[in-house]
Amino acid sequence: MDHVTLLAEDGTAIGTLPKSEVHTSDTPLHLAFSCYIFDARGRLLLTRRSLAKRTWPGVWTNSFCGHPRPDEKMGDAVRRRGLDELGIRLSGVRLVLPDYRYRAIDASGIVENEICPVHVAMIDGEPAADPDEVSEWMWVEVPALIEAVTHAPFVFSPWLVEQLPLLRQVGEV
Repeated sequence: MDHVTLLAEDGTAIGTLPKSEVHTSDTPLHLAFSCYIFDARGRLLLTRRSLAKRTWPGVWTNSFCGHPRPDEKMGDAVRRRGLDELGIRLSGVRLVLPDYRYRAIDASGIVENEICPVHVAMIDGEPAADPDEVSEWMWVEVPALIEAVTHAPFVFSPWLVEQLPLLRQVGEV
């Protein structure tokens, strides 16, 4: 059973909980990550969360997210999750938004409350997505995604909506 790292308000680790117990209507602050995958043509891999997901089922989002295991290095966690969720080996993993943090409540009342460093990476090839995690995926041109998020933000995960302009500010999209 995977555990997640619980955090104090200042970001220091204060304990762990089983992943299955973390996301509730009163989710404690915990450590996570987001990753945006690009191909050699500069397209972004966008994924649609499985309908079986507990939070934001069926919502379009960044390439993938996850939680590092306690004492797991963040880069190792990103690579592990890319392989688990999308069946891909990442190259050039880089941390680009180290201090990203958000709190959001989905329609069912489940809360996300995370310090969630954002990474970018590259792949050469196509994903083989785990259907329990990803219902569909597509390669998108970043300007088209920016336009879609601007006009219909409700179609996308709240973290993608918040992260996209921040990624633009640091020159990553």
